Amino acid sequence: MAVTAQPLPSVPPRSAPALRMPEPTAPPTSTPAPPAPGQHATVPSAAPPTAVFRHPDRHHVAVFALDGVIPFELGIPLRIFGAAQDPEDGSRLYEVVTCSLRPGPVRTDADFTIMVEHGQAALREADTVVVPASYEPSPVFTEGVLPPALAEAFAAFRPGARVVSICTGSFLLAAAGLLDGRPATTHWSSAEDLQRLFPRVKVDPDVLYVDDGDVLTSAGVAAGLDLCLHIVRRDFGTAVANAVARRTVVPPHRDGGQAQYIRRPLPEPQLASTERARAWALDRLDQPLTLRQMADRESMSVRTFTRRFREEVGLSPGQWLTRQRVELARHLLESTELGVDQVARQAGFGTGASMRQHLQAALGVSPTVYRRTFQAETRS
Repeated sequence: MAVTAQPLPSVPPRSAPALRMPEPTAPPTSTPAPPAPGQHATVPSAAPPTAVFRHPDRHHVAVFALDGVIPFELGIPLRIFGAAQDPEDGSRLYEVVTCSLRPGPVRTDADFTIMVEHGQAALREADTVVVPASYEPSPVFTEGVLPPALAEAFAAFRPGARVVSICTGSFLLAAAGLLDGRPATTHWSSAEDLQRLFPRVKVDPDVLYVDDGDVLTSAGVAAGLDLCLHIVRRDFGTAVANAVARRTVVPPHRDGGQAQYIRRPLPEPQLASTERARAWALDRLDQPLTLRQMADRESMSVRTFTRRFREEVGLSPGQWLTRQRVELARHLLESTELGVDQVARQAGFGTGASMRQHLQAALGVSPTVYRRTFQAETRS
């Protein structure tokens, strides 16, 4: 199942992943269990500058570009991680580089080629490796195995590195054995193929992204934006992620469990929407809100409003309200010294016990643990 936003666990060291190759020469190693929730990833601070990464105080991200890479997906990590800044001094929080199997030209699926400066050294040094989608004939997509050159590259990943795929990049993670026994997603049109080729993967074809600790996968195209913003939120909190969203003019948060696409047709443009009701509710999250009140804002019956709301948002009004309140509670826990009961009231949960229940369900941690995690990060 899709795991919604939660503080990033610190990833325990692990051996190089077991790789599926046409003729394996070594027994596969097991994939470790995902880290426990409630812990927070630390940004490297003591390591000296390396041959690839020049800023030891930043989190190092390598974007692994292969022939046939889709330019849009390739650009997402730099656009999102590159925009993340420390709210105190404006310094950048990530260092992002693009790499490939070797330095040199990499074909895209468009009518141009890109020049990539870095080879596999970046994979050996990165804290996070992002694998965007690429459309290039490969036994990965037909037989579920990595060609030797790719197998060698995946074996080069630094032990303990976080691995992220965008769209059909998940096929490469699966072929490398990184998704065995884990939940994962991909573009909805490729989900059946992913499950057929890799039966040990728990494919969820309906969600925007899946967070399984040290391995994260997203659906296609714009869902890569959602996943990268989710990672920023986990690493540095909602304030930093929201600032990135404002700079890149995208919604600050779409939950990973939200549907990839809405199967029913969207309402025609001339028909009434629920936008005014949502804006009205966002200004009153601290108050008890009823479905009837929201429907009245749009002069609709409750039944019509509920149907239209789900068509537009992909969630019921109640689910949407709960998620907005969880996000508000997270912001207050990170940015204020209000007590848990005060945060609960301002976020509209009423009582601390109710908020604890909802945060535990959404984030896997209690309000106290969540606050302690981000306060510790701020002090560090």
